[in-house]
Amino acid sequence: MRAKVRFGLLIATIGLLLFLILFQQALQSGLVTSFVGAIRTQSAPVIVYNTDGQRTLQGSVIPPELEEQILAVDGIGSAGRIGQGTFTVRVNDDDETSDAAVIGAEDAELGGIVEVDGGRTVEAPGEAVGSAADYSVGDRVRIVPVGVAGGDGPELEVVGVVDDAQLQVTPTLFTSWEDFEAAALAANPDAESVLPNALGLRPAEGVSVGQLTERVDATSEDAEALSRTDAADRAPGVAQVRQSFQVIFGLYGLVVPLVTGLFFLIVTFQKSRALTLLRAVGIGPWTLVRSLLFQVLVVTGIGIAVGTLLYLPLSQLRIGSITLRFDVTTVLIWAAVLLGLGVLSALVAARRVLKIDPIEATTGEGGR
Repeated sequence: MRAKVRFGLLIATIGLLLFLILFQQALQSGLVTSFVGAIRTQSAPVIVYNTDGQRTLQGSVIPPELEEQILAVDGIGSAGRIGQGTFTVRVNDDDETSDAAVIGAEDAELGGIVEVDGGRTVEAPGEAVGSAADYSVGDRVRIVPVGVAGGDGPELEVVGVVDDAQLQVTPTLFTSWEDFEAAALAANPDAESVLPNALGLRPAEGVSVGQLTERVDATSEDAEALSRTDAADRAPGVAQVRQSFQVIFGLYGLVVPLVTGLFFLIVTFQKSRALTLLRAVGIGPWTLVRSLLFQVLVVTGIGIAVGTLLYLPLSQLRIGSITLRFDVTTVLIWAAVLLGLGVLSALVAARRVLKIDPIEATTGEGGR
């Protein structure tokens, strides 16, 4: 009975550890996606920022002189302006206002959305694709002009939605450059013109993304070109978030072998008399080790199943603006890691089994 309780507690411990790891992993992925999901989702293979913007769309501004220098770079197949701003909006004539990040692309294939998860892409003025976590097809989003009490600005109709497409944990809309200009001028009536925040580039045939980014960077110290993946991964704050979570994952990685190894080491010492007698009647040490490792695999496997089942319903939830998702690959990776750590830690106990001398059964030392 006591053995069942002990093994049950170990299973519960491993299950809880896996549950916490998977939850933290989902939280990390959801948090990073809420910050830079829009960058990953947009269509431009290369994004060019002004270096003063520190790899953020809203902080970057491309003046005409710099735009001319960039567009003169050899190897550009096509280019388009990208604008981004955060505006006060009213959704479906609601009395309450909220913020929305609006991204306007001169060419939908260079900074816009070309594939949606619901509805359709932008085809006409006044249309937008919204982040699926915040908008539904048919929503009407009106820009609230600055300093105009009760005034109305441009209205955008959400014709499509796309998953994991927020920017800076803010509801996000993708629209045309003309609609973005109208929104920017409504928010800042004193502006004479609207400059792009970035440029979206597509390499010419025979030119790789890496080659094009190097050529743009060499053109001007004020230009920083990044691939779509690098633009998301190297955005401010992303590395810091990941490093913080890596510390947590590292601590979990230390706890699992310590708990598993200590448990089986204690069990091995408690059963030292029985193990000694088994060795005395001719049972080989590797047979006993295989039995020990089998117990480790069963206990750890059940614990992994318990942790996954606990994580499954939680992974369907949304925490504030952060959407959690069940990632099969993540579950399999961590399950393999925990299983491997459990087996490695149990080998410490296996060393005790291998050192058992059958002669101890006749001398009485096995009972010590």
